[in-house]
Amino acid sequence: MKIQSVGVIGAGTMGNGIAQVCAVAGLDVVMVDINEAAVQRGLDQISKSLDRLIKKETLTTDEKAAALKRIKGSTSYADLKGLGFVIEAATENQAIKEKILHQIDEIVSKDTIIATNTSSLSITKLAALDSNPARFIGMHFFNPPPLMALVEVIRGLQTSDATHAAIIDMAKRVGKEPITVKNSPGFVVNRILLPMINEAFFVLSEGLASPEDIDAGMKLGCNQPIGPLALADLIGLDTCLAVIEVYFENFSDSKYRPCPLLREMVAAGYLGRKTGRGVYTYDK
Repeated sequence: MKIQSVGVIGAGTMGNGIAQVCAVAGLDVVMVDINEAAVQRGLDQISKSLDRLIKKETLTTDEKAAALKRIKGSTSYADLKGLGFVIEAATENQAIKEKILHQIDEIVSKDTIIATNTSSLSITKLAALDSNPARFIGMHFFNPPPLMALVEVIRGLQTSDATHAAIIDMAKRVGKEPITVKNSPGFVVNRILLPMINEAFFVLSEGLASPEDIDAGMKLGCNQPIGPLALADLIGLDTCLAVIEVYFENFSDSKYRPCPLLREMVAAGYLGRKTGRGVYTYDK
């Protein structure tokens, strides 16, 4: 099955990024969110992102216009009818994702492939809620989708070979490098990354070094492009906490115990770049 039309649920950072990637690659996209304002914010963000690519001379103004023409903003799940593929890119919350996926399942045909962009939740468990579990798969893009090359393609226990092959093909067609991953909390990249970020918060809470020196140490000593605390601010401290809590709950292993400082900062609303304050402060 060759996918030509794509539905994206969520017009936030991940959703509009996925929509942009697909549209630039020549696919028709329907981007759905809860209200017109959210949809418009997503479309505006895509336009700004494409302008940055034009400035870098990796995209022309004509290509931008063509990509935007391929994206339809919508507040109605009914517009997903007839699409070959739908991916939800909502917030990392089991109940919210289950509700959205149920709505998608009721609208699309039984042949439509349904994916989730989850970074930690069980693909097998979500697939079990689908009327056709074999067509369900995980497709984890990384932030920001237009710039990050990797896509984790996660097979649930029920995912068919045909579904997997179609998504691998689609990922390559939109310019990404897919890796195939078995279903497990955090999959591969975040399974390694989030414990490192959590440990950086333990180091910070114990006063071993300043945030700047912790990040400088990992950048200069491990050749990382961004330090773990700055990365946590970029990801969102609430998202980091939610993911590490999934590990702690599912593996029942104390090595995944969330750092109390991370919990405290999330409780205070210090969520990182999106709130203007996390480990560091930012101009909003």
